[in-house]
Amino acid sequence: MFNRLKEKWNVSWLQFTLIFCTFALGGSSCARLGSYFLNLLNLEKSLLYYIIYIPLITILWPACVLLISIPLGQFSFFKNYLQRVWSKMKGEKQNIHYLAIFASGAGSNAAKIIERFKNHSTIKVCLIVSNKKEAGVLKIAEQNQIPTLIIEKEQFFSGDAYVAALQKHKVSFIVLAGFLWKVPEKLITAFPNKIINIHPALLPKYGGKGMYGHFVHEAVIEHKEKESGITIHYVNEKYDEGKHIFQATCHVEATDTPEQLAEKIHLLEHRHFPEQIEKLLTDI
Repeated sequence: MFNRLKEKWNVSWLQFTLIFCTFALGGSSCARLGSYFLNLLNLEKSLLYYIIYIPLITILWPACVLLISIPLGQFSFFKNYLQRVWSKMKGEKQNIHYLAIFASGAGSNAAKIIERFKNHSTIKVCLIVSNKKEAGVLKIAEQNQIPTLIIEKEQFFSGDAYVAALQKHKVSFIVLAGFLWKVPEKLITAFPNKIINIHPALLPKYGGKGMYGHFVHEAVIEHKEKESGITIHYVNEKYDEGKHIFQATCHVEATDTPEQLAEKIHLLEHRHFPEQIEKLLTDI
């Protein structure tokens, strides 16, 4: 049973333990509070007592688990969980977000995003798009049974930018994860404020045409920066100039090589990118 829940929620065993503790502490706390309030009314444990008690703890339980989730670091999980429960109670149809991941290389960020949303109830990775037939990300897509689309320059920049193909797969949100081509205006127009990118530096520094991968890390070290990091931002018609969504930093040692800095940046990307995508789509 625990394994099924862990897979359904797509969390680590540590987070699963914290979630389980929150459920347990929240349940016991609301039961104690319910009894306390009814004792103030001097009600004996009669039919009237339970008629009041059951609705009372139903109201108290969400508040209790949310409060307890804060010190245990699980507020985001329980906020989303309670929203889904409330939607089901009202008979609302959940809004499903279908992601297309654009990538040109090995796909380590894509792998983390796929892992994060593998069993998610409202966010699905429905398509992997690449401009390179030999890109490692295509193998990751195959392993996870996710459809792929190989794009060509002429149609991407001079044709319909593959908008029809994306619509065919029901894509509603686009994530650029190591995608090296500039996004054409037709695609931006078709997905307004629904395309995001991750850049391996603290924009507006070290952004723009040609600034990707090791070129960024070499420039950061050459200019003797004390810190670098990642920037998650919306995509517009100019390189790396869209509105910022999130930044995270890491320290740059005087002895760091571009390869060592790249490792630090990858850790930030893998930790924060899937999390920020989920946060962004949950708030829509």
